[in-house]
Amino acid sequence: MRVVIVGFGVVGQSFAKLLLSRSADLYSQYGIKPRIVACVDNGGSAIAPAGLDLKRLLEAKKTKGTVGGYEKGSAKFDPLQVIENVDAEVMLECTPTNLNDGEPATSHITAAMRSRKNVICVNKGPLALAFPSLIELAKYNGVMLRFSGTVGGGTPILEFAKRCLKGDRIISFHGILNGTTNYILSKMEEGRTYETAMKDAKEKGYAEANPSLDVDGFDAAAKLVIMANWVMEMKVTMKDIKRTGIVNVRLSDVKNAAERGNAVKLLAVCDSRRLHVTPTEVAKTDPICVNGTLNAVTFSSEHSGQQTIIGRGAGGMETASAMLRDLIEIRDATFS
Repeated sequence: MRVVIVGFGVVGQSFAKLLLSRSADLYSQYGIKPRIVACVDNGGSAIAPAGLDLKRLLEAKKTKGTVGGYEKGSAKFDPLQVIENVDAEVMLECTPTNLNDGEPATSHITAAMRSRKNVICVNKGPLALAFPSLIELAKYNGVMLRFSGTVGGGTPILEFAKRCLKGDRIISFHGILNGTTNYILSKMEEGRTYETAMKDAKEKGYAEANPSLDVDGFDAAAKLVIMANWVMEMKVTMKDIKRTGIVNVRLSDVKNAAERGNAVKLLAVCDSRRLHVTPTEVAKTDPICVNGTLNAVTFSSEHSGQQTIIGRGAGGMETASAMLRDLIEIRDATFS
């Protein structure tokens, strides 16, 4: 399978490293031999119809700061030109999330679908803002849109709901979908103030210099939109989510919850057609009450009751593994 990668940050590089380490068993187990035929980042592009040398590509990114350093004097192509003109079966969208207008990722996805390329997206922006229309566009063009890495990182939350609970009807779900806020609240449970817990999260790399996307609940809300659309077959976007972050949670709130045998968690809830993200007290005996950077989701289904899935919600290699699952699924559907 020929693959175009757009965006070569931590996730894109992790995917290339994963292919390098697993190329032999990918072919023996799944009959799949992915070839990266083009890669684009902010500084340039690298194109090779026979397949890029991934070690050389990673080295170029490391030493030159851009994949444009792969070839001497290589021209810088606009990502849309590469997507539309390079022959490939799949485009991986790995650019940073933009929850304001979803760009440039939305344009990348649209261009790929219109040129009959399947899309694997780990960027939450386009899906949070335009999920229903993107699914329709994929159907119209006869291609697949997959996005396992947008929710739960390497933890197969979306697949669990769609496949393991197949035949049952999921009536609601609730979960911890953001590892950064969960880490901060876990530290507050240990006695730290919000400010000192935030400082610790930044020092460990769990929180960005500007952590608004996490602590104001935008990231969890975006994941909730994706889950509600994919799992519950709703047609919703970010504007349909009632959202409250954790910036106003005080140490006294956490202590008072602990006295009642509870912990404060930022919960994303889809229940009776209502969608909200808000700090909520959760019983410490509840399986969803996980600590640190873990994510957890409990699905309530009509016949099999409640099922909880727990795992690491972020990380370059974890997200890359989700992309690989999507690639294998596309290959199976395309060549079966």
